Amino acid sequence: MYDNAELNENCESSHPDIVKKVSEKLPDVELLYDVAELFKVFGDSTRVRILCALFESEMCVCDIAEVLDMTQSAISHQLRVLKQARLVKYRRDGKTVYYSLADDHIQTIFNQAFEHIME
Repeated sequence: MYDNAELNENCESSHPDIVKKVSEKLPDVELLYDVAELFKVFGDSTRVRILCALFESEMCVCDIAEVLDMTQSAISHQLRVLKQARLVKYRRDGKTVYYSLADDHIQTIFNQAFEHIME
């Protein structure tokens, strides 16, 4: 088995046509950074659980905390991260704040992830 350094040394020729084609198709580095940051947000199991709960219904912090058997403080902290990533939105009804998914893309991402894992 070769390590990456050995593989690079054993590459007998580059393929300029492939390199040019792929280089032209790569997204901007800043856009890729933003995608990586989004995936970091999905990398926390508490945030994933909150999003899954919000797939079912709009909820206030106290209801989410009860469903997930966590403190309201812990839920609020994670909701701040999810809001900053524009994955959840909120609305105020009197003194109560209700959270929901920001858009349908979030559920689509999850459905594709679930399909991938279940294969």
